[in-house]
Amino acid sequence: MKRHIFFILFCLCTTLFAQNLSLIPQPVKVEEKQGSFELSNSTVISYNDSKAKSAAEMLAQKINIPTGYSLKAEQGKSGKVQLNLLSSKNAELGKEGYTLESSEAGVTISANEPAGLFYGMQTLVQMLPKEIESKSVINGEWEIPSVKIKDYPRFGWRGMMLDVSRHFFQKEDVKKFIDQIARLKYNVFHFHLSDDEGWRVEIKALPKLTEVGAWRVKRYGKFGEREKPRPGEKATYGGYYTHEDIKEIVRYAAERNITVVPEIDIPGHSMAFVASYPELSCTKDTSIKVNPGMNFATWYGNGTFQMFVDNTLNPSEEKVYEYLDKVFTEVASLFPGEYIHVGGDECYKGFWKNDPGCKALMKKLNIRHIEDLQGYFMGRVQKILNAKGKKLLGWDEILEGGVNPDAAVMSWRGMEAGIEASNAGHNVVMTPTTYAYLDYNQGDQTIDPPIYAGLRLSKSYSFEPVPEGANAKYILGGQGNLWTEQIETLKHAEYMIYPRAWALADVFWSPKEAKNYNNFVKRMEDHFSRSDVAGVNYAKAVYDPIVKTKRQDGKMMLVIESEIPDADVYYTMDGSMPNKLYSNKYSMPVEIPAGPVTVRVQGYRNGELSGHLITLTPDEVKRRADR
Repeated sequence: MKRHIFFILFCLCTTLFAQNLSLIPQPVKVEEKQGSFELSNSTVISYNDSKAKSAAEMLAQKINIPTGYSLKAEQGKSGKVQLNLLSSKNAELGKEGYTLESSEAGVTISANEPAGLFYGMQTLVQMLPKEIESKSVINGEWEIPSVKIKDYPRFGWRGMMLDVSRHFFQKEDVKKFIDQIARLKYNVFHFHLSDDEGWRVEIKALPKLTEVGAWRVKRYGKFGEREKPRPGEKATYGGYYTHEDIKEIVRYAAERNITVVPEIDIPGHSMAFVASYPELSCTKDTSIKVNPGMNFATWYGNGTFQMFVDNTLNPSEEKVYEYLDKVFTEVASLFPGEYIHVGGDECYKGFWKNDPGCKALMKKLNIRHIEDLQGYFMGRVQKILNAKGKKLLGWDEILEGGVNPDAAVMSWRGMEAGIEASNAGHNVVMTPTTYAYLDYNQGDQTIDPPIYAGLRLSKSYSFEPVPEGANAKYILGGQGNLWTEQIETLKHAEYMIYPRAWALADVFWSPKEAKNYNNFVKRMEDHFSRSDVAGVNYAKAVYDPIVKTKRQDGKMMLVIESEIPDADVYYTMDGSMPNKLYSNKYSMPVEIPAGPVTVRVQGYRNGELSGHLITLTPDEVKRRADR
């Protein structure tokens, strides 16, 4: 009983004060104290070990820009702000945990490793006024509230993926993206470098991969509906990263305690590869070009599909493995991390079925099912990676053909594959579409740019990476993914990931027992203001009511929900615009009159207009009831 009461008080204390501080992700334990420490131009930032120098210098730089101060980081113990590596390790903190104590006398951040100091420094920055995010000098008082924080992550893998194949992102934008996720204590940057729409990493041994594979014809409009390349049309849209670019990005990420995991997506999703070297495909079709966003497949309701264009590598062609050895030799030399991601997803095997070489290989291997050819392919690739000191990581389809136990799995088609893989002894990163695909619509389909699925903020926040039935020992953590079929710029990327990436930061770092959505919403709203100062884009779709219709007892009913606690929602069905003075306030399901009725819905937050006006045409009213 004492333990139970203590835990309740602990959660209450943590939740209430984290709310006041608006920290994302929420720390393990926060104790509020009286008073505050005020930074000044004479404040010294000190560190006790040369390994702590980087974090101390980053902190000084971050403070100096908006304050106009000229703080410097100095080795020693004289500073009012101290970053110290512990001489006696604190087992509870692990490699990434830290303690932070602030009072009127100063601030001390302590950790076992430099990563912990970096994360403690990020928490300290969030404790300062939002103006700390300014890119120009702002006059004011820079106070740090007195607190005692103990903090460490729940999961060791806290990832965020950026797809740079569908649209090429300049090196400086990639570094900005890394900066932003590092501040949220993400520690893995999944770099999706190849796909049907472009090859983005220089491979000196195979120059056509960037001479041909990195470029496509420029097209506008909805992805999947664009015109295919015309004969003789020059491919001018795209780009790639040189070896030096990659080294710079990897080094930049490492300075922020982020491991970069490269992905070379094979054997499917390889149209850019095949366009560069047609001899590696079954069809050897020299007319294949890098995809500009045209429709090249039919998807069926059961998850299967048929490709019109051969975008797969031929598993029976020995040249494929010779070329992949060249690719992974260079990739392995550029990325020092443990894993290389090799895709393995959505590989169409129709061209394999009709290929004489594939038929002969199946006979030689004594296999009956075409899916087993992918298992053979992945086994060959795994040996190539292992010979270079790397481990294979792939999407959950790699389980279908069988892979060695040291291969890790990203479970994206729900949680079941991750559960299965964990019980088979594979390391697993949980990244299911239902919680973690940040390219999905985050608001109403009539408002957000259209895409094939939706994912609300509250759903992302509800993500539990260790589902029932999984072997928790093998769940490395979780990851959010941003595919960029419809996303061309960093600002659009920011709009799609925030605030959902803030929610996932809580999920991956903070204690499961401390999860509290209402508290998160309050912290999120404060981070809206901080992002405004920082110039970081974000979506406010969370303020848009969730509008549904249903048929009940022969009547059409309007059902409205809200992701925001205590929000007010007003609606009209008479052709007028909803407002809080003259329209109906929603409280329970209401009947929609018979006939061609247009429904309009508007949310209010604290008495003020919030979110978008949502308009359902008569056809949309019926469609939502029927789906």
